[in-house]
Amino acid sequence: MVPEEESLPRGGEEDGDSSSSSSNNNNEGCRGSPLGFQPSESGSLRKGCDPLAHSQRSKLQHRRARINQQINKEMRMRAGAENLFRATSNHKVKETVALELSYVNSNLQLLKEELEELNSSVEVYQNDSDSISVPMIPLGLKETRELDLTSALKEMIRDHYGEDGDLYETEIRNFVELRQAMRTPSRNEAGMELLMEYYSQLYFLDNRFFPPNKNLGVFFHWYDSLTGVPSHQRALAFEKGSVLFNIGALQTQIGARQDRTTLQGVDCAIEAFQKASGAFNYLKENFSNAPSLDMSTASLQMLVRLMVAQVQECVFEKALLLSAPGGGFLSCLHLAQEAARVEEVYTLVYQTMTQPHVKDYVPFSWSTMVQVKSEHFKALSHYYAALALCDCPPTSEAELPEHEKAFLQAHAHLRRAIMKHEEAMRIHGMCKILRKMDLLQEVLSLAHKRSLSKYSEIDHEEDFFETVEAPDIHRKGARSQNRRPEIKSPNFSKVKVTDLFHRLGPLSVFCAKNKWRPLRMVRLVRGENGFGFTLRGDSPVLIAGVVPGGCAAVDKKSLAMMSPSSPSPGSGVLPKGSKENRRKTPLGPSRGASTLLAWGKRSKRSKTTASTYSLPFSAMGENELAC
Repeated sequence: MVPEEESLPRGGEEDGDSSSSSSNNNNEGCRGSPLGFQPSESGSLRKGCDPLAHSQRSKLQHRRARINQQINKEMRMRAGAENLFRATSNHKVKETVALELSYVNSNLQLLKEELEELNSSVEVYQNDSDSISVPMIPLGLKETRELDLTSALKEMIRDHYGEDGDLYETEIRNFVELRQAMRTPSRNEAGMELLMEYYSQLYFLDNRFFPPNKNLGVFFHWYDSLTGVPSHQRALAFEKGSVLFNIGALQTQIGARQDRTTLQGVDCAIEAFQKASGAFNYLKENFSNAPSLDMSTASLQMLVRLMVAQVQECVFEKALLLSAPGGGFLSCLHLAQEAARVEEVYTLVYQTMTQPHVKDYVPFSWSTMVQVKSEHFKALSHYYAALALCDCPPTSEAELPEHEKAFLQAHAHLRRAIMKHEEAMRIHGMCKILRKMDLLQEVLSLAHKRSLSKYSEIDHEEDFFETVEAPDIHRKGARSQNRRPEIKSPNFSKVKVTDLFHRLGPLSVFCAKNKWRPLRMVRLVRGENGFGFTLRGDSPVLIAGVVPGGCAAVDKKSLAMMSPSSPSPGSGVLPKGSKENRRKTPLGPSRGASTLLAWGKRSKRSKTTASTYSLPFSAMGENELAC
C-alpha cells in the first residue's frame, strides 16, 4: 500500500568502536541499569546505549549534542538582538547591538565549522580491523531534546476518554522511557529494532491522542544532523520523519563498520546501505514541507544517491573478492567494468552535491571525498583493463600483431590510470580534513604504487613515442546488469509491537477521531423475547442489531445516544467499564505493513458500519443493563 503524502508544517553484536571490554564500560552495549523499560504487561524490554559510554562514537555523538545546544543558544541571542535592532531608534543602541550581532555570528560560524569537522570524522565509524579498505561516508544521528508527555496524555485520557489518567501512569512512563532509549540506539540490529519499535508506537499514539483538528500542545524538538540548527513542531509527523531519518542514519553507520575484506562483511554492508537508501527515499516521497534542511527533498535525494553509490562500491569489492588470483582476461575485464560503474555513480553524486541548494549545506570533506572516489575508481577501471590486455598471450605467430596492439593499449590504459591516481591524490590534498584521514591516503598511495609497478614491468624504450589513447571503460553486459543496487524500503512489520495503551480499548473504536457523551445509564426491562437486541464479540461487547418491536426498539429515547443518526455532535460510542478491553492488540503481519506506513491516512470506513457501538456489560443485572 502506498501511503498518502504527509505534510510537515513549516516553521546482537555489541558496537565495535572500542577494543576495550565491557568491564570497563568502554563499549557501546546496552546499559546495565534499565534505560529502556522494566518488564510489564504492555512494556518493552529494549534499551538504548549508555550515553556516557566512552567509545569513540559515543564521544562524537555527545560532542554533537553539546554543539547543537550551543548553536540553539546563539541563535536565540541573535534573534533577540535582531528584534532589538529593528525596534530601537537610538543610534548608540543600534551600534552596540550591531557589535553584539557580529560576535554572535562569529560564534555561530565557529560552531558550524566544529560541527562540520565532527560530521567529517568518518574514520570513527569504520571497521577497526587491520584490513585496508576505502572508508565509507556515514551520517550522525539527529539529536532531540527530552520530552515529557505525562501531563498532556493524562489530560487527553480524562477529557476525551472520560477516564482517570492516573490509571495509565505505567503506560505513559513506558512510552516516555522508550523515547528516551531510542535517542541512543546501539549500532547493531538491536538498535535498529529499538528505532523501529518507537516508530511503530508513534502510529498508535497518533491514532489515540492526536485528533485531526487539535494538538496536544507539546513541541517536538530536533536538531539538523549536519548544521545543528534547531527545529520544533507540534505535529507528530515531525517526530515520525526525524525517527525515520535516524533509521537511515543508523543503517549507514552499520554499513560503515563492516569488515569489507570478507564476503560476509561486504554482504552486510550492501544490505545496510540499501536499507539506508530506502529509508531516505521513503522519507523523501512521503513527507513535504520539511522544517529542517536535512529532511528537504534536495538533501534526501543527495543522500539516496550517495547510499546507492556506496552500495555499488561494495559490489565492486565483492567482485574483487570473488575473482580468482590471475583469473585471466574475463575476470579482469569484469572488474574494469564494475570499477567504471562505481566511477559513474560517484560522478552523479558529486554533481548532486555541487548543486546550489546543496553545495553550501554538505560538508566540504564529503564532496571532496566523493570526487576523490570518482577519480580513484576511474583509475582502477583503466588498471584492470590493462591487466586484462596483458593477460592475453598469443597462441600462434599469426596473432602476434594483434597481441602487440593489445599490449600497446594496455600501456595506454596504465598511463591513464596513473594520471587518474595522481589526480585523486591532488584533490585529496586540497582538503584539510581529508589530509588527516590516514586510511584514505594509504589506499590512494597503494593503488598509485601498484599502477606504477605494473607500468615499469611492461615499459620499453621503443614505446616511448607511442601515442595510443586509452578508450573509456563502459559497464555493460548481462552479468553486470544483474548487480544493480536495490533501494529497500523499511519493513516496519518485521518488529512486532503491542499498543502500549491497549487498555483504552480497540483502536478502531477508541481513537482520537471519535467522540463520546458523558456516561449515562440505560435501563431496559426484559420482555418475553429478552432485551430486544443481539450482541457479538467481547472486549468490548458490540450491539449487532435491534429486534423490531422489542423493548430496545420501543425505548428509543433511552437508546438515542447509541444511535448513529443522533443529531447531537457528541454522539458516538460510549465510554467503557473498568473491566473491559484487557486484550492486547498486537500489530499482526497482515495489518502492520499497511497501517504503519499510512502516516497521513484516516480511516475510510463505510457509514453503514458506524452503527456498531460499545456497550459495557460489567454491571448487567437480571432485568436491567447498565451502559
